[in-house]
Amino acid sequence: MSTRQDNGPDLYAVLGVDKKATADEIKKAYRKLAREYHPDRNPGDTAAEERFKQVSAAHDVLSDAEKRKEYDKARAFGGLGGAFSTGGAGFDFADSGIGDLLGNVFGGRTGRQSRTGGTRPGGAQQRGRDVEAEVTLSFRQAIDGAQVPLSVRTASPCNTCSGTGAKPGTSPIVCPRCQGRGVESQGQGLFSISQPCSRCQGAGTIIEDPCPTCAGEGAVHTTKRYRVNVPPGVKEGSRVRLAGKGQAGRNGGPPGDLFVITHVPPSKVFERHGDDVEVTVPLSIAEAVQGADVEVPTLDGRKKLRVAPGTKHGTLQRLRGEGPPRLGGGGRGDIRYRFVIEVPEPSTDEQRDAAQQFGDLFPSAGRDRLFSED
Repeated sequence: MSTRQDNGPDLYAVLGVDKKATADEIKKAYRKLAREYHPDRNPGDTAAEERFKQVSAAHDVLSDAEKRKEYDKARAFGGLGGAFSTGGAGFDFADSGIGDLLGNVFGGRTGRQSRTGGTRPGGAQQRGRDVEAEVTLSFRQAIDGAQVPLSVRTASPCNTCSGTGAKPGTSPIVCPRCQGRGVESQGQGLFSISQPCSRCQGAGTIIEDPCPTCAGEGAVHTTKRYRVNVPPGVKEGSRVRLAGKGQAGRNGGPPGDLFVITHVPPSKVFERHGDDVEVTVPLSIAEAVQGADVEVPTLDGRKKLRVAPGTKHGTLQRLRGEGPPRLGGGGRGDIRYRFVIEVPEPSTDEQRDAAQQFGDLFPSAGRDRLFSED
C-alpha cells in the first residue's frame, strides 16, 4: 500500500515542459519565460516578478542533473514540504538543500528540520536567490573578452529592520501552531508526512508588526551597477557566474549568485561551431584546378593558405589552435576554411569557347563511373 501527497510545486508545470523533457527543452522553455517575466521588462509588476522568481527556481533545480534527480525522487515519495518517512527510513527533501530553494520562492519551509522535529542551528538563515542578467557583446569582444557595464535589479537587506521584517523595537514571535518548527506532521497509518505550517507558511515565526519600510519582507529592491569581466571565448548563450552577486540572504544567510547570459550577434566572416570557427573561401575554377596561394582571414590578422591542385568544392582545411579561446581554459579551438568553387556564367563568345576547350581537356570521368552498372 502506498500513500502519496503532492504538497509542493510542480517545477515541470512551472516551466511548461513534460516530465521527460531534455536538458535543451528545459533550457529553451526557461529562457523564453525568463525574458517574458524579467523585472527589467515589467517594472513595478509584482506578479511578473514573483513569476520570474518561480521560473528561476524551477530552472535552478531542473537544469542540474543531481538536483533534478533528488526532486523527482522526492515527488515519487509524495512530499516536498518536509520529511517523508516510513518507519524512520525515507527521503528527507529538506536535507537535499532543494527544500530551502523552493521554500524561499514558493512559500514552503525554508529552515531545515532535524529528525526529532527541532530547528537545526542556522535553520532560520535563508540563502539569497540567484539572479540572471543578459549582456550583448560584439563578436570581437566575445573572442577577446571584455569588461561591460551591467545594471541588475536585486533585493538588499532592509536597513530599517536589519532584515528581520519586523518593525524596529519589535521582534517576530514563535508561531503558536507549529511552535517554531515550521512544519506540521500528519499521520496516515504507517506513514508520517510533514508539510509547511499553514499558519506561518514554514517560517517558524510570525511578524505581528511589520516593518514600515519593507512591509515585512526584510528586503528592499535596489538597482546595482557592475562592470563585469567577461572572459575570452564566450559565445551565444554562455553563462558567466559571479559568486555572491545575487540576492542578499535573509537573517545572515549567504547571498545568491549572479549569472550573466551572453548574446553574440553572428560575424559576417567567422561562423561559430562550438570551440571552432569556420570561414567560407571562394575559389575560381582555375585556382581549384591548378592550386593557388590565397589570403585568408584569421582571428589575429591574415595569412596565406596553400590550396592544393584539384581541390574539390566543399573541401575543408584547418588551422589548428588558432580559433577562439576555450571558455574556462584548455587552449584554443581551430579555424576551418571551407573552399567553395565559384562557377561563372560565360557572357562572351571568347568565354564560351574557353569553357568548351576546358571541358574537352578535362572530361568528367567520374560521371561515367557513377552511372556504371559494373
